[in-house]
Amino acid sequence: MTLSTPSAPAAPPVLTGTGPRREHWFGLPALRTSARSARDTVRERLRAWKLPGDTCCDAVLLVSELTTNAVLHTGSGHLLCGLTLSGDERRLRIELHDEGSTPVRPPEHRAGAGEEGGRGLFIVRQIADSWGSARSTRAEGKVVWAELTAHP
Repeated sequence: MTLSTPSAPAAPPVLTGTGPRREHWFGLPALRTSARSARDTVRERLRAWKLPGDTCCDAVLLVSELTTNAVLHTGSGHLLCGLTLSGDERRLRIELHDEGSTPVRPPEHRAGAGEEGGRGLFIVRQIADSWGSARSTRAEGKVVWAELTAHP
């Protein structure tokens, strides 16, 4: 797992591959109900791209956690979500752009059994091959991204 440093304002790395990549972008209001819309949209798009079930399940969970985090912690009014599949169809990148300016950092401690929240970024860290945050080039804030290997 790699994590971009919060002080690095550079754009997140771009997926590379041998052929043209596929992309899908969609906007969401920054509401708690948007996590469900994000999950449904990602599930539908990845099925259309014929990605394996495990990759789809992991991507749906990742977008749900990233969306929920942005809604609860950034004060954003609008979110932009992007899916990019590398040309060789081996790498899937999920991006969540919000209006927040605070860099996202890895969780410092695990949430306790009695705590309601505090597990989102821990889940992202466990599932994604790599993830991080940077200043957004598409919104007035930041982007949190995660990448997965799309196994055949």
